[in-house]
Amino acid sequence: MKKRLIVPFILLLTAACNDLTELNVIPKRAEAGTVPAQTLFASAQRELADALTSPNVNTNIFRLLSQYWAQTTYTDESRYDLTTRNIPQNFWNALYRDVLRDLRESKSIILNNNELAPAVKQNQLAMIEIMEIMTFMKLVNTFGNVPYFQALDFNNVYPVYDDANLIYQDLIKRLDAALAALTPGAASFGGSDLIYGGDVSKWIKFGNTLKLKIGMTLADVNPAQAKTLVEQAAPNVFKSNADNAVFAYFQGPPNTNPIWVNLVQSGRKDFVVANTLVDKMNALNDPRRKFYFTTVGDKYIGGKYGSSNNYQAFSKPSTAITAPDFEALLMDYAETEFFLAEAVERGFNVEGTAAEHYNRGITASMEYWGVSPAEITAYLARPEVAYATAAGNYREKIGAQKWLALYNRGHEAWTEIRRLDAPTLEAPSSAILPYVPVRFPYPVQEQNINTANYNEAAAAVGGDEARTKLFWDKF
Repeated sequence: MKKRLIVPFILLLTAACNDLTELNVIPKRAEAGTVPAQTLFASAQRELADALTSPNVNTNIFRLLSQYWAQTTYTDESRYDLTTRNIPQNFWNALYRDVLRDLRESKSIILNNNELAPAVKQNQLAMIEIMEIMTFMKLVNTFGNVPYFQALDFNNVYPVYDDANLIYQDLIKRLDAALAALTPGAASFGGSDLIYGGDVSKWIKFGNTLKLKIGMTLADVNPAQAKTLVEQAAPNVFKSNADNAVFAYFQGPPNTNPIWVNLVQSGRKDFVVANTLVDKMNALNDPRRKFYFTTVGDKYIGGKYGSSNNYQAFSKPSTAITAPDFEALLMDYAETEFFLAEAVERGFNVEGTAAEHYNRGITASMEYWGVSPAEITAYLARPEVAYATAAGNYREKIGAQKWLALYNRGHEAWTEIRRLDAPTLEAPSSAILPYVPVRFPYPVQEQNINTANYNEAAAAVGGDEARTKLFWDKF
């Protein structure tokens, strides 16, 4: 009986698989050239927002480097262990592979699409350029010299590392060209633009605000160029919180905020708020505390930074921040006003006084979080806050308030702390590195695979160490 069944089974199998190559086809995988450019653009925006927002210590420890959060059971990252986990490598891969690669593929598809109206194609390419520029800026501000001119080429697995300042200079040229190419009134990505819904006028503000940011980042190393860039950008930057570059998440998976995914959905209790931040905000009676933190016995209590902390004993990130649909900010009006306050102090020709821009920066942050007008007025009147009476020079005054405003934007806060040297953060006594890192070491994969170029880059930046300052970090 068994022998009689074998032949019919073989015949049936043969009929069903006349072309055995069908077995190698993954039905749900998109074939080359079939993924829409809009999908890749949206994916890149999502991946960038996730990389900068996630609290996953395998990828993003910037809230810890900025001493916003402290840890509970595991403390390696707040003690600056950058080697046990592949943190630099995972962040590097997220930006190169998941963000820049998608943007580059989207650009290629658009360039080869002869059916697009010229103005639409021009707008789409300009938006991709601005997203690429922002992403490369993040990489440079994290590592220093990185692969740039030879990056993202499948045919070159050993790209050279380019000088960080030269990368910045090329990013400036590209940004100017992208801004010149944007055409208000013409269509772009529409709903596939998950930040501005295809609104070209908002992308013009976004691009100019990015130019302002680049200019201020160069202010200590090249003040003349910084002055030119800032004065060119200032008239067209963000004017209110309505201009913020926001990435919206949703209530239900899979499009939820990665903070909720890592802290709530996973049930983890890895973080409390750091005493470094809470003590400062308590001293100022800062009205943002109720939006930033939970309370313990009606008090805001920070865990000791760099130490193991009892989760129940200290304030945690607020329920607003840990909500599944809490949005991510890529750039905002508050930081724009702090940049302009600093620009005035540096003698750049922008409208308004430093105090006016400083107050607007604080106000913008507080309004974003929902602080009442009366509370804002009272806060600005405090002698420790008011620009005329707050302690320190302009870098210290602006740096302190900018640090408070950038809460939940760890990478941006870490960048501004290094650039302004304010506030002054100290490494915990238990730290593995006896200093607060000012850059990420290069990924292990680069050391092992792209060895010759890695060695050259490490020598060029002054040593592949977390203490090696970036080119714009002069003080």
